[in-house]
Amino acid sequence: MALPAIDSNGSGVTVAVRPRAARLRSRTGAVRLNGVLFTLPAILLVGFVIVLPLVQAAYYSFTNWNGATASWIGISNYLNMFADPELRRSLINSLSFFISVPFGLIPPFITAYLLHKDIPGNKLFRALIFAPTALSWVVIGMIGRQFFALHGPVSGLFGLFGGTAPNWLADGNYALAAVILTFNAAIFGINTVIFLTGLATVDRSTIEAAWLDGAKEWQVIAFIILPAMRRFVEFVLIITVVTSFTGLFGMIYVMTGGGPGSATMTLDFAVWRRAFSTGAFGAGAAIGITLMAMTLLGIALVRLVMRERNAA
Repeated sequence: MALPAIDSNGSGVTVAVRPRAARLRSRTGAVRLNGVLFTLPAILLVGFVIVLPLVQAAYYSFTNWNGATASWIGISNYLNMFADPELRRSLINSLSFFISVPFGLIPPFITAYLLHKDIPGNKLFRALIFAPTALSWVVIGMIGRQFFALHGPVSGLFGLFGGTAPNWLADGNYALAAVILTFNAAIFGINTVIFLTGLATVDRSTIEAAWLDGAKEWQVIAFIILPAMRRFVEFVLIITVVTSFTGLFGMIYVMTGGGPGSATMTLDFAVWRRAFSTGAFGAGAAIGITLMAMTLLGIALVRLVMRERNAA
């Protein structure tokens, strides 16, 4: 279809007028092109730093790679994860950290709820709770090691009541529990701060209306506060799940070294031990890929549960 022509000021010069839709498409295309050009450096950086190494790790996980040469062995590295007792224990330990995630959420939420109610000493408690979040996992591991030492504070509590405390970090029956408790204590502060932020976004008038209607406190929390904080709860769940799978190497290395034996070894610790301690880089790559898959599955599970609760 020919474009309409108009006479410009009666001079006899005609100008083709582009339809509005065509102008909008042209402008949108220019904006998209600019967006691609501006983000291209970041895309290339992510590709070289994350995607390419990930593809290489996936390839080497099917090989017997010693860091110099690699020979294709198929899925043997993955099958060995279930045949090797040490790796089986690492898998179970990682799942134990994942199962403990609710214990890293409930106490922080209760604490945040109490602090949000402006109890006496509110600001002091907030500062004390937030301060440990600045510590690295290595420092947290050092503190946990001293805390659960044979003559440390926990063992001292047993002595006060005339009991005999076990050697927490040297006994395979207690070492994992001590590390899991340290992990949940370490994430207590940051999770409390995030929940406090979420509580500040809840509409106060809705809560007050519920009080006036005779709602009990647990009903206000369950049916008003938690649904309003759904995105914050989901965020805390996701970062806690990711940390439980992939962020504990430094703490475990300092606190127990993965021992006694493999009692506290997790999959992220097993990656280091297999790859850099024994030189089995192919096996380490397979463990790393498995760990990534478990982390993504955990995140997907959290998203699915939160979506179903929101739909209900």
